[in-house]
Amino acid sequence: MHQQNDQRATVLVVDDDICCSELLCGVLREMGVHTISAQSGAEAYELICQGECRIVISDWQMPEMTGIELCEKVRRRQLGDYVYFMLLTSLHGRTNLVRGLQAGADDFITKPFDPYELHVRLRVAERIVSLENRGLIVFSLAKLAESRDPETGAHLERMREYSRVLAQYLATQPKYEHIIDADFIRAIYLTSPLHDIGKVGIPDNILLKPGRLTSEEFEIMKQHTTIGCNTLDAAYAACPSAEYLRLARDIANSHHEKYDGSGYPNGLKGTEIPLCGRIVALADVYDALTTKRVYKDAFSHEAAKKIIIEGLGSHFDPDVVDAFLHKEDRFIQIKNCLDGEDPLPVNAIPVPMSVSPPVAMAGLST
Repeated sequence: MHQQNDQRATVLVVDDDICCSELLCGVLREMGVHTISAQSGAEAYELICQGECRIVISDWQMPEMTGIELCEKVRRRQLGDYVYFMLLTSLHGRTNLVRGLQAGADDFITKPFDPYELHVRLRVAERIVSLENRGLIVFSLAKLAESRDPETGAHLERMREYSRVLAQYLATQPKYEHIIDADFIRAIYLTSPLHDIGKVGIPDNILLKPGRLTSEEFEIMKQHTTIGCNTLDAAYAACPSAEYLRLARDIANSHHEKYDGSGYPNGLKGTEIPLCGRIVALADVYDALTTKRVYKDAFSHEAAKKIIIEGLGSHFDPDVVDAFLHKEDRFIQIKNCLDGEDPLPVNAIPVPMSVSPPVAMAGLST
């Protein structure tokens, strides 16, 4: 195995031909890339399992284990980070292209390779790996905050799915088609799990209290919005190019605001509330309503839906409620899927005989 140190991504070059391997490694090193080389698919797979690299450039035709077979084996792994796999080949034609893609290849480099084309393709690979790393970091931070509340279960996973569904629907409406784009949808999916990150600053005796909070305790609990906002704002100030941190900050600060101005921490009203906060507010309440807690049973979908409709224009943005009503079947599927159940049609959810009225009365005021 051959290794060189540098500052960019680590790339594993797999080729049984040492001369070809050295040539490719040399070109990559000139680009400032840290390279590792393996002379067989088996050696390469071992390095991948050890976490030595996230980007692989493998020759297609090798003895014992071909590049295609290596790619298929990597894709069958149950654990580990995503590996960006590029096949180096002199093979041409639609059949070979389809075969490579079916095996799980992300990209192809044709022999003889052009150094500039290789550079551009590698930048794409690095960007994709970086995006996944960013997502893992953000979600890990959110899970850290969530870990202080043992009851929340798959709350973060459901929350980000609900938020994405609402944003995707709103993006189809003329009012929002120039406001919500693919970047906004990706960002809200990525950052909505950080909505309650400020709870790391709330004392355990309040955060984990099984019963209703006193008015004094509730005032302390409300501070989680500003704690989260200030934390994420500091991160955004340190890295202003990370636009997703601005969205995360706005979500943390505004997901408890209410459309009529009666929410906290700033009593914002209507469109004064950032759109991301209005979306996450509904996703958060729906999940809290339909999840069992020590102080309440889980509400059915229909009961939660009734409460959300009652909050239209007061608690919730009417447009977001409209999006929820159009995509309620998807909400049910997400909940059942992430709860480990088979998806149910809307009409299979029983309507309760009585529905607890306001959200606050349901024990969800925090």
